[in-house]
Order: sequence, then structure tokens, then C-alpha cells
Amino acid sequence: MSTTEKWMTVSEIAKHLGVAAITIYRWLEKGRIPAHRVGKQWRFNQNEVDAWVLSGNASEDV
Repeated sequence: MSTTEKWMTVSEIAKHLGVAAITIYRWLEKGRIPAHRVGKQWRFNQNEVDAWVLSGNASEDV
């Protein structure tokens, strides 16, 4: 396992999860997906998002 954390943009995390970017923005509005603001942009830690999906929280109604 790599010790380097992978930070992703909205489009990268959408592609990683196989969903549309608008879905990511909807999850952001509702505070559902783990994300961090960097200036005016959102960044996602791939490990945090993967753990969120594995925990089952991604399957809740949007």
C-alpha cells in the first residue's frame, strides 16, 4: 500500500466512482461525500472516499 495520498478533483472522483459529476455536486450540497475545500475548489482524498463507499454510506438515498 502506498503512503502517498491521492487527491482528486470532482471530475476525477466522479470517473473513479462511475457516476456523473452532477451527482458529486449533489452529494457535496448535502454534505454526504467526504471532501475538502482548497480555495474555491473541492478536493477528494481517494482513500477517504473509498472507505465511505465501503462503509455503505454511498448507498443512502441522494
